[in-house]
Amino acid sequence: MSPLLRLILTLLSVFGSVFLIVKFGSGLTFQDVEAWLVNAQSSSSVYIAFLVITLLLADLIVSVPTLTITVLAGFLLGQSLGAGVALAGLYGSGIIGYWISRRYGRRLLEFVIRDENKRTEAIRAFEHHGFVMIALARAVPMLPEITACLAGATGMPFRRFLLAWSVNSIPYVAVASYAGSVSSLTQPGPGIYGAVGISATLWLGWFLFHRKVRRSSALT
Repeated sequence: MSPLLRLILTLLSVFGSVFLIVKFGSGLTFQDVEAWLVNAQSSSSVYIAFLVITLLLADLIVSVPTLTITVLAGFLLGQSLGAGVALAGLYGSGIIGYWISRRYGRRLLEFVIRDENKRTEAIRAFEHHGFVMIALARAVPMLPEITACLAGATGMPFRRFLLAWSVNSIPYVAVASYAGSVSSLTQPGPGIYGAVGISATLWLGWFLFHRKVRRSSALT
C-alpha cells in the first residue's frame, strides 16, 4: 500500500468514525437535514442562509448531503443567492480544514507514517496529484474534507489549494443551485437531473484520473 493511500484511508476512517458516532448518537439522518431546509421555506432568507452555511461548515466534521443542500439552497433562495450562500459554506469548510491541518497535520503525518522516507514519498505524491484530487473530490463523500486536510498537512501553497478548491466548488455549486432554482416540490425533475448529471460527470473525471495514474505507475 502506498504511503499516500494509507494516509487517505486513515483520514477516511477518522471522518467515518465521527460520522457514525454523530449518526447513531443523535439519530440524525439525511432526511432530517433535508426536512430542516424544506420546513424553513416560510422563514426569512437570512435564517435559511444561516442554516445552509452552518450545515455545509459541519461537513468538515460529519458528512452531510452537500449536493442536496446546494440544490435546496437554489430552490429556497434562488440561483444567485443560493449559490453565494452555498459557496460561503463550502469555502469556509475547506479553508478551515486546510489551516487546521496546516497547523497540526504534521503530527498526524508522523503518527500514521513513521518512516521519514515514506512520509516524504506521500508528500511528493500529493504534490504531484493533489490539485486534480481536490478538483474531483466531490465525486466521493468525505473526500473533499480529506483532500483539504491533506493539502494543509503536506504544505500545499494556500493559493494553489484555493484555486483547486474553486475548481472543485464553483461549477458544482453553479449547476446545483440553478437546478434547484428551476425546480419545485411538485416538479423536482430539474434538481434530480442536475444532481445525477453532476455526480456522473465527477465520477467520470475520477475514473479517467485513476486510470491515468495507474498507467503512469505501471510505466514507472
